[in-house]
Amino acid sequence: MAHKPVATVAPWVRTRLRTAPGAACAVALLVLVTAFLAAALPRAVDVYETAGLRHAIDSAEPADRVVEVVTGDRYRPHEVLPDRLAQDHADILEQLPPSLRTLPADSAYGVRSTKRVEGMDTWLPKPYKTRPQLTLSSQSGIERHSTLRAGRFATKGAEPEAVVTVETAEALRIEPGAVVHVPGKNAQPVGIRITGIVEPSAPRSAYWSYEPTLRTPVYAAVPDAQGPEFYWEAALLLAPDAADTILRTTGGSDVYWRLAPASGHLTGRDVPELAAALNSLTRGPDLVRMRHMVGATTAVNSGLGDVVETFSGMRAAISPVVAVAAFGMGAVAAVVLAMTGGLFASRRYAELALLRSRGGSLSGIGVRLLGETTVTAVPAAALGLLLAVLAVDGSDSGAAGSARFLPALAAAGGVALVAVVALPLRALYLHRRPQLHGARDDLVDARPSRRRTVAELTLLVLAVGAVVALRRRGTGDAGDHLVSAAPVLVALIAALVLVRLYPLPLRWAARPAARLRGAVGYLSLARAGRSSANGALPLLALLVALTTTAFGGSVLAGVADARDRAAVLATGADARIASPVEWNPLPAGLERAVRGSAGVRDAVPVQIEYGVSLPSRVTGSVEAKNVTLVGVDPGRYARLARETDIGAFPESLLRSTGSREGGRDRVVPVIASPAVAERLGADPFGIVSVAGEFKVKVVAVRTHTPAVPDADFLLVNSADLNRAAPTALLVSARAGGLDGAALRGAVRAAGAKDFTVRLRQEQRTAYVDSPMQTGAERVYVTAIGAGAGYAGLAVLLSLVQSSPERATLLARLRTMGLNRRQGRRLLGLEALPQAVLAAAGGTLVGWATILLLAPGVDLVRLALAAAPGLTTLDHATLRADAWSLALPAAGVVLLTGAAAGLQAWWAARSGSIKELRAGDTR
Repeated sequence: MAHKPVATVAPWVRTRLRTAPGAACAVALLVLVTAFLAAALPRAVDVYETAGLRHAIDSAEPADRVVEVVTGDRYRPHEVLPDRLAQDHADILEQLPPSLRTLPADSAYGVRSTKRVEGMDTWLPKPYKTRPQLTLSSQSGIERHSTLRAGRFATKGAEPEAVVTVETAEALRIEPGAVVHVPGKNAQPVGIRITGIVEPSAPRSAYWSYEPTLRTPVYAAVPDAQGPEFYWEAALLLAPDAADTILRTTGGSDVYWRLAPASGHLTGRDVPELAAALNSLTRGPDLVRMRHMVGATTAVNSGLGDVVETFSGMRAAISPVVAVAAFGMGAVAAVVLAMTGGLFASRRYAELALLRSRGGSLSGIGVRLLGETTVTAVPAAALGLLLAVLAVDGSDSGAAGSARFLPALAAAGGVALVAVVALPLRALYLHRRPQLHGARDDLVDARPSRRRTVAELTLLVLAVGAVVALRRRGTGDAGDHLVSAAPVLVALIAALVLVRLYPLPLRWAARPAARLRGAVGYLSLARAGRSSANGALPLLALLVALTTTAFGGSVLAGVADARDRAAVLATGADARIASPVEWNPLPAGLERAVRGSAGVRDAVPVQIEYGVSLPSRVTGSVEAKNVTLVGVDPGRYARLARETDIGAFPESLLRSTGSREGGRDRVVPVIASPAVAERLGADPFGIVSVAGEFKVKVVAVRTHTPAVPDADFLLVNSADLNRAAPTALLVSARAGGLDGAALRGAVRAAGAKDFTVRLRQEQRTAYVDSPMQTGAERVYVTAIGAGAGYAGLAVLLSLVQSSPERATLLARLRTMGLNRRQGRRLLGLEALPQAVLAAAGGTLVGWATILLLAPGVDLVRLALAAAPGLTTLDHATLRADAWSLALPAAGVVLLTGAAAGLQAWWAARSGSIKELRAGDTR
């Protein structure tokens, strides 16, 4: 008997994918984009942290990053021979911790004088009859790091030989063959012949810049009662094998090894190890080993530890702020993925209900649905991970290879997990028990369960705790994720409250609408008030997105405000013209030349004298405090203070005493900083300065002033000074702004070549050159944009989920006489109330979140991380940004209206035959 062939049953997953390929592709695309963003976020953080660390080390001044090993134990000539020092250099490198690598090209070693010695020759320039002060240095590698411009390099000979740089030769009028005499230990001068003039190959390298006088002489000043006295400080570069010459002078000697650190191998994760290594090297076990190897008095000096500590503080301050955006984007993405699963579960409700009615088990249905979503979501998440790895590798920022793979894998895996389980869990929840066919599923019929109430109260407690913690502790703890999630928790609570409350105003509005002519208005409001009980997810997505966007906009606005304020504080005006040398008066005609420059509205001269001694009279302390005396024209300076909003004051406070005579007993009114005012007290107090000797009486207190915003000061009328000589110009710009090139040209043309011009706009730009800042801001902006995109997608998914029921309603109403125009109005008015309430609620919640969290969020490190310590700005807070609050909310309303209108047009175009089939109860 022949057997009948058994019918082959097509596999479930393949059948479903072939039946609805468009839906599967849409889900795959959503998962791919979400996985890419999720995987790219931790990699981007790794990249900008690594780039920021390397930038912090490379951009630090050589004196702040070079590791110097120095000893004063070697007093005999054989202990400073080049071979001995080279061997010690190699031994020191072997003792360095693995995390601390060096740049051989920038590293050096040698012998130097511990104090400067006088140049005794009469032909050396002596301004104010003060002899030049010379540093003697015998540094390795001088021939490799310089180019010979005249003469020859110094060698070991019968008499000591040295070379000087081009700048030193010009300043001290030294030519090859000249002999410079310095004091010797045996009372006999030591003559050093200058054999050549060299030009540094890399003047800004650590080799030349750790001790700048090796390269460039300094025109230094000594304060004097009659005015400052200037003298030259310079260096003579002896041959490496002539280091014993330094031992014969009165300058003392130190042997040193200067190690320039390399940063190319470091990543942001190496900070703890590097900090521990530096601590051990400067004051720990490694220092003990250095002393056994080099000398008992060996010291290891480096500012690199401070650079690393500053970077760590910057990262600790920035990370929680960035985490707020990450939590917001992640929450919105998770809600959208859950909405996608809910959409497919509702669309397939009849199919799954039929399977249940024919004996299908929950576990069997769940496994099959899990297979469907796994086949779609997992490959898409893997592709998103691959794209993130390829796109974010750090090669464009000099941090290639620093991005970790495991955090990206975990993030992409989390996205895949949510996408995989969303549909099965929602379907199992809907079909966990039999339901009546056609039963109502709206907010009127739904009643919150006890479990939901407990969950909502738990979230409320978490939100309150997060807000309180953020206000009290701030964002100092980078690992406190509860604090970073505060805006999301606040938005979540607001969404739950809005879900419970928003039908009420719609029902209230429907009552008067029932009395109006026409049924469209009443019907739309009534249906909006009876919308699906599943509307919590769209509202949650919208509120979280709007709150995160508002918070992000306030962060960016606060950062911009902080940079503007810091730039004004750093310059005191739109531009500042001053000499780097103290007590250097402005050349005659400079003020007139600057006033004639393009874009200049006013130029206010000020006289600044630093280091005025101020003993304490109030506290009884004998220790003097150095303050800055500022002489100003009260009228023009008061106007500048008002315009810049830096310590504004009425000009009448600094009314002149009428005479510059009167000796020490005349009393001059002054405006003082708080610390100085507390020190002086209320009675007149005598001071001695280069500008004059007189008594001062504090008439007002200001925290800052434009001339010296970062120092304790005494502000005085320049007409009351015995010796008035302006030293700086504070320039105000016209509406079109300053022309920096023209201004600098005017300064040079006026003969002020030694004066520098610092523009406020250039100072502001200097605050944003750190990869840590720019990377964090880029991540923040991306997260905000992604959150807004997911919010729009949530709106569309919400409308798509209810589109069949809306189309059926429209078809039935058209059989009752509803025309196409009324149908479009009905669908639009039905969709807009929820969107308007969500937009209004999101705006209100965003504004409230900013007010609640502003006291605990400090944006100084994010705004000014590139230049810490350059301004007195110590706090930068959030502020509500109107555009960030209004634009996303308006976009939600417009998108909802456009989508509803498009749906109405399509429903009218497709006809009503399909929607009115017999037995269809939709």
